[in-house]
Amino acid sequence: MTTSIEETWAALADLADPEIPVISLRDLGILRDVRAGAEGLEVVITPTYSGCPAMSQIEDDIRSTLKNKGISARVVTQLAPAWTTDWMTESGKEKLRAYGIAPPHQTPAAHNVVRFISRPAKAEAVPCPHCGSSNTVVSSQFGSTACKALYKCQDCQEPFDYFKPY
Repeated sequence: MTTSIEETWAALADLADPEIPVISLRDLGILRDVRAGAEGLEVVITPTYSGCPAMSQIEDDIRSTLKNKGISARVVTQLAPAWTTDWMTESGKEKLRAYGIAPPHQTPAAHNVVRFISRPAKAEAVPCPHCGSSNTVVSSQFGSTACKALYKCQDCQEPFDYFKPY
């Protein structure tokens, strides 16, 4: 039986991130491609950052899902180009917000350029995913995972994770 690229995409469409189960790997932008390789189908994934501890679990989940659907494919981890929050879908960002995690701001193209300035740029406000207030402060640059920062809303007093833009 020959499995198409479209069938493989469909099989993986709803596979959830192991750390944030309300968002799929595709919505998160980790699932990068399904392609025909020299030895058959390849599923390409890119970690959110190089030390992401969930990558082995993600690979195992992909292999298990494909095996259960009778699909033979190899999982390939691709580090370049580096993952960016710009790869997240709008639907995925909304799922994060509904789950209580503030989604990342869109990263402007200039964000990826090193600039030397005399004063720090003013950071964009991070709206609280619980009440919508922009009266929030950063509590820690690292939240429940290294790709998130911990914030607190000054209005509703709730702590929340913010998915940092990369």
